[in-house]
Amino acid sequence: MAITVKLDDLLHERRMTLTELADRIGITLANLSVLKTGKARAIRFSTLEAICRAFDCQPGDVLRFEPADAKPERSRAAARRGASR
Repeated sequence: MAITVKLDDLLHERRMTLTELADRIGITLANLSVLKTGKARAIRFSTLEAICRAFDCQPGDVLRFEPADAKPERSRAAARRGASR
């Protein structure tokens, strides 16, 4: 999937458990776990807002766009150098 959830990173940085976050934002542990593991297909804005409030962060700190077909930046730069020679 091109959108990944960085919930694990935020939990680790804030030294918070998934259970504690679930209690703080009023979401079931099961639903939060689905989001954390990347199995969720959608997220409500109200859920994203609650997570951002709990972590005092921006939505971009929770979600990341990673194109499935993208090559690492270094490879693209090397390909451009090779093509210009």
